Amino acid sequence: MRAITITQYGDTGVLRSAEVPAPEPGPGQVRVAVKAAGVNPLDWKIRSGAMAELFPVEFPHILGHEFAGVVDSVGEGAGFAVGDEVFGWADTGSYAEYALASTVTRKPAGLSWSEAAALPVVGETALRVLGELEVKPGETVVIHGASGQVGRIATQAAVALGATVVGLAGASSLDEVKELGALPVQYGDGWVARVRSVAPDGVDAVFDAAGFGVLGDSVDLLGSPDRLITIADPSAYAQGLKFSAGGEQTAAVLEDLVSRGLKLKLGTAYPLADTAEAHKESATGHAGGKITLVFG
Repeated sequence: MRAITITQYGDTGVLRSAEVPAPEPGPGQVRVAVKAAGVNPLDWKIRSGAMAELFPVEFPHILGHEFAGVVDSVGEGAGFAVGDEVFGWADTGSYAEYALASTVTRKPAGLSWSEAAALPVVGETALRVLGELEVKPGETVVIHGASGQVGRIATQAAVALGATVVGLAGASSLDEVKELGALPVQYGDGWVARVRSVAPDGVDAVFDAAGFGVLGDSVDLLGSPDRLITIADPSAYAQGLKFSAGGEQTAAVLEDLVSRGLKLKLGTAYPLADTAEAHKESATGHAGGKITLVFG
C-alpha cells in the first residue's frame, strides 16, 4: 500500500511516499481503506522532532491520527462488517491507503469523508477541556480562538450546555463567531476591557485554544488560575497553569460529537502526494479550516 513515511525528524523534505505492507487487524481491530485523513499541528510537530520527548516514534513511521473510510477487513470481536463506513482514530498511521483502528464508530451518511476525518481530534479536545473546566449551565466562559477548529466545536458545545460564551477572534472572524452562538470580542490591545464590557458580571472559566500569550491577562480576568486551561501555550508549565495535552479516545466521544450535530469548517483537501504542502499550510496557523488528505 502507499503511505507517507518519515525515516528521520526534519522539515517537509523528510516526508516520503513509500510502498509498505498492508497491516492485518488483530482482535478488536478493523482494517480501513482510508478515504480521508485529518492533518493536525501535532502531525508536523512529530515530523519535525519538536514532540520527540512526549511522542517518540520508531522509524520508519507513518504519520496521522484520524481518518474516515470503509472497513476492509475485520479482526475477531471488532463488531463491524466489511463495507461499513466508519471514522475514528488510527492505531497505525492514517496517512496511508489502509489503517488499523480499534476506536471507531459508523459514519453518518450526512457527513462527507473529509468532515468525518476532521472531527475526532478537535472534537475530543474541545469536549475534554470543557469537561475539565466543569462548565455548567448559566456560567460564562471565555474561549480564545473561537473561530479555530477546536474553538468552533468548544463554542457550540458550551452554548448547547447553556453557558454564555465570549468568543475571542480576529476582526474578520467576528461574524462567524456570532453565528456559532457566542458574544464575539476582537483580539488585540484592550481585549480584557472588551470582554468585561460584554460580561459585566464576570467570567467563570477560560479555555485558551489559541496560544497568543493571553494567559496572564486571562488569570487577571478570572481573578484566579483555577478554571483556566490552555491547549496551545506551553508557557503554562512555567507559569504553573493547566495545560491539557490529551485524553482517552473512545467510540462514545465520537458518537457524542455526531449526536450534537456540531459544525466543522473545512479547509484545503490535498491529495496524499501533496502531504508536504498540507503540512506547510498547517504550520502557518492560518489555514482557515481543517486540512485533510483525500484518497482515490
